[in-house]
Amino acid sequence: MVRIVSDTSTMYSTAQAEAAGFSVSPLAVTIAGKTYRELDEINADEFVSIIGQGHMPVSSQPALGDVMAMYESCGEDEVLNLSMADGLSGTYSTAVAAAQNAENADRIEVINTGTLCGPHRYMVEAAAKLANAGATLAEVKAKVHALMETDLSFLIPSDFDYLRRGGRLSPLVSLVGKTIKLAPVLTQSKDGRQLVMSTVSRSFKLAIKHVIKELKEWGVEKGWHIYITHAAAPGLAESARAQLREAFEQAAIEIHSLTPVFITQGGPGCVAVQVVKSL
Repeated sequence: MVRIVSDTSTMYSTAQAEAAGFSVSPLAVTIAGKTYRELDEINADEFVSIIGQGHMPVSSQPALGDVMAMYESCGEDEVLNLSMADGLSGTYSTAVAAAQNAENADRIEVINTGTLCGPHRYMVEAAAKLANAGATLAEVKAKVHALMETDLSFLIPSDFDYLRRGGRLSPLVSLVGKTIKLAPVLTQSKDGRQLVMSTVSRSFKLAIKHVIKELKEWGVEKGWHIYITHAAAPGLAESARAQLREAFEQAAIEIHSLTPVFITQGGPGCVAVQVVKSL
């Protein structure tokens, strides 16, 4: 049997993942002098409330020991870890290091999905369904790699300081972000390791209009999943959904709250729009 494992970039807690047929290791956040495993020990609303009290958070990848324990709980099964994008986090490196040191190392493979959050969630859900239906490791990997060719992400931040502190901006974007007071739209670099500028708009609505244009050029239509994720910005998320629904009437659209780690990275108020083609 093939066991699918991942991390909380999927926006699943450990209990939710278990119910869905896979496993995750939680990323961690430290705020107000205390460290939490996200989604298991602190949710987004609680986290944003603490930020609002004037505390600045930091994030970290899953603990090596937690990932090793997750691997070893799979026993003699083959294990496929679908990790969030390398470069945007140390999670992939931790997943690889844990695999190399696990007792069942020869049965573990780690894939750098090159993405995070919405598309990452879909890839793990799809892989788990395939594995639980009896697909082989090679079959699951082939499907995941096909999905990886279709994902595309955009981020509209409201506070560049969070991204700048995390080192996830290209130098040019970081410089521009110091002066821009409009609605910048960022996307992943080709290697997936940094965020680069896609455009600068005069308003959030125009920013989403730009995203729609890019998604149409990407080929988004019926048979695609569109994910809108946000950091304590439900009104903006709903506004984005209305524009996206009008543009893509037959695509599946989901809204999710970002997890504490990604709120740490993108800052409160940010909104992301991501797509991946359905299997």
